[in-house]
Amino acid sequence: MEEVKSGVVKHILLGKFKDGISEEQIQEYIKGYANLVNLVPTMKAFRWGKDVSNENMHQGFTHVFESTFDSTEGIAEYVAHPDHVKYANILLSQLEKVLVVDYKPTAVQL
Repeated sequence: MEEVKSGVVKHILLGKFKDGISEEQIQEYIKGYANLVNLVPTMKAFRWGKDVSNENMHQGFTHVFESTFDSTEGIAEYVAHPDHVKYANILLSQLEKVLVVDYKPTAVQL
């Protein structure tokens, strides 16, 4: 197995917003998350999406947020960055459930 684009690390956050938070509010939280790319130099890209699976194995998680970094050190800098800390305190207070995983994408050579 071979790592894709050596050095790339993905930071995945699965979340479920608390009941009563409107779609408009959720969109504002997502814009705030996306804006971290402009504020935190080590954050290279951001994508998000909602669960669309029909397997019903999401365990209540409804939203996926994916950030891209060049290294695990870059993630550590992001986690400690004042703009991330400020935003994370806001977002996490709006989530009923959260799960975070960091990984290095790996391609399978067949």
